[in-house]
Amino acid sequence: MGKDRIGVADLRKIGKRLKEEMPSLVRGAYGSGALGKGASGDKTYPVDKRAEEIVFEELERAGKPVTVISEEFGMMDINGGGMRLLLDPVDGSTNSMSGITVYSTSMALIDGDTIGDIDTGYVVNLVSGDEFLAIKGKGSFLNDRSITTQKDDIMRVILYEAQMPGRDIPIILPLLSLFRRARCLGSTALDMAFLSQGSVSMFITPSPSRSFDFAAGYLLIKEAGGIVTDLKGNGIEDVRIGVERSTPILASANEELHKKALEVLKEEPL
Repeated sequence: MGKDRIGVADLRKIGKRLKEEMPSLVRGAYGSGALGKGASGDKTYPVDKRAEEIVFEELERAGKPVTVISEEFGMMDINGGGMRLLLDPVDGSTNSMSGITVYSTSMALIDGDTIGDIDTGYVVNLVSGDEFLAIKGKGSFLNDRSITTQKDDIMRVILYEAQMPGRDIPIILPLLSLFRRARCLGSTALDMAFLSQGSVSMFITPSPSRSFDFAAGYLLIKEAGGIVTDLKGNGIEDVRIGVERSTPILASANEELHKKALEVLKEEPL
């Protein structure tokens, strides 16, 4: 990237500040009520607002043109606007407000209008401080160490999200039952990051998700050797970015695991 474009170094500067400031802010905000609803329609908590402010402040300080599409604010041109940055300030904000220590910030740089145009994905675990980075064509990394997805087809651990449990869980239950363990963590970005590092075999969310929820995770998994589609096996590269809910997600560590999952899901009406 040119010197006038947002890049990896800029994302890491943002991540450094978030790691320094957010833990104490979260502890001080336990149990706080929502401030209202963000641009996506989801509840906005004090930690969401402050995390977004930190990102905006650092982007302005960088002095580079960027257009942010954020869960809370919506769309904002910074320094004149330019390359898109998809932002989820706190992915897992309900966890953070409940004292459940699983939440992250997710950012993706996109030189275009669709998921397939993602150039860089960055997820920072705001509890552990771990940084996940994916660069298109160059691989995925955890704290600068190259990572890959699980290589065999053993169904070890599946992560899932259930936005509407009464509807979602019956759809995915036949698939969950095939795994040794199933977990619902409450942060899609971290779910997908953990898959990219080989810690889990699969991730599924049957309700349509918003692009800023999965954009960085998509590239992390793809660059680490995994597969990401919808629940019918269709690619999501042409899904347009924005604040609206766009597509369900099925992500697997490799083709064999993905094939097994699709066979099971075909048996259930979607």
